[in-house]
Amino acid sequence: MTDDPALSASRHPYDALTPDVILDAMEDAGFAVSGRLFALNSYENRVYQVGLDEGSPVIAKFYRPGRWSEEAIREEHAFTLELLDADIPVVAPVELASGDTLGRHGEFRFAVFPQRGGQAPDTSVTDTLYRLGQWLGQIHNIGARQPFRHRSQISPLEGVLESNRILLEGDWIPADLRPAWDSLIPDLHSVCAARIDEAGPVETLRLHGDCHAGNILCRDEQMLFVDLDDCRTGPAIQDMWLLLNGDDHERGAQLGELLEGYEMFREFNRRERHLIEPLRCYRQIAHCAWLAKRWDDPAFPRFFPWFAQPRFWSDQILSLREQLSALQSPAISAPGQY
Repeated sequence: MTDDPALSASRHPYDALTPDVILDAMEDAGFAVSGRLFALNSYENRVYQVGLDEGSPVIAKFYRPGRWSEEAIREEHAFTLELLDADIPVVAPVELASGDTLGRHGEFRFAVFPQRGGQAPDTSVTDTLYRLGQWLGQIHNIGARQPFRHRSQISPLEGVLESNRILLEGDWIPADLRPAWDSLIPDLHSVCAARIDEAGPVETLRLHGDCHAGNILCRDEQMLFVDLDDCRTGPAIQDMWLLLNGDDHERGAQLGELLEGYEMFREFNRRERHLIEPLRCYRQIAHCAWLAKRWDDPAFPRFFPWFAQPRFWSDQILSLREQLSALQSPAISAPGQY
């Protein structure tokens, strides 16, 4: 139960996050705001560029109420600052007037980050992948120092079943497509399990968790890792496979370049390549479940209207059948791998 009438009366908690609330939160946190406010593309959280009376704007992230516990958010901040202290290029939260990196205003928790510019890396360039691999090796050395205690572990098998449960309980799959969907999910789960067994025991550690090109900025030959909101525990390959594109041969060559840089700093278990397709399968189904869970947020029907259309689900079934075929094919191999 909230003491804030605005939140109680709203259809969704973010309805109460008005410009005045954002600016008040920033002022309470010690920032002299100019009143300039610009919403950035973000759906899970709400992120804004906030102008200041002096100096460059800053980025304010207001965490989605109820998603992460305060302890889990603090682990994100602590991990990011640990990476920064090790001279790894990450965008870390700044210290607020309270001396903390996590602010609170009403029901909202928020953090403030320095504004940084740049473009996504071109992963078709060999040297870019090599350098990314170097940084990932160093990130994982830090990640292996201690475990997360409040953030979840990436578990593809459990994740596929839980995501499917959310979709079925929400009645998202059109009735005429349910037989195809219901026959496909057990097959995907079974083959994912077989591939995970092929990988055998693998080390898990603290990860970026969502390390795709959109969460890396390049500028003046420098790389910068951003948005550790999805950092969690998992196998090292989780921070690599999202950077791979193209057919099996191309992805194998790209993985080879990543690993050449990575293994300058950290040994890699080559059997983790068997986890790539199970992780991809999990991500695809979990993305659908994420949209379903967030459908009460007015931003989601507005920006993802196709999610409620039958065509989306027929396309998903086709895509998951292709994923089943990928799961049944040999794992990609980088040059020199077995």
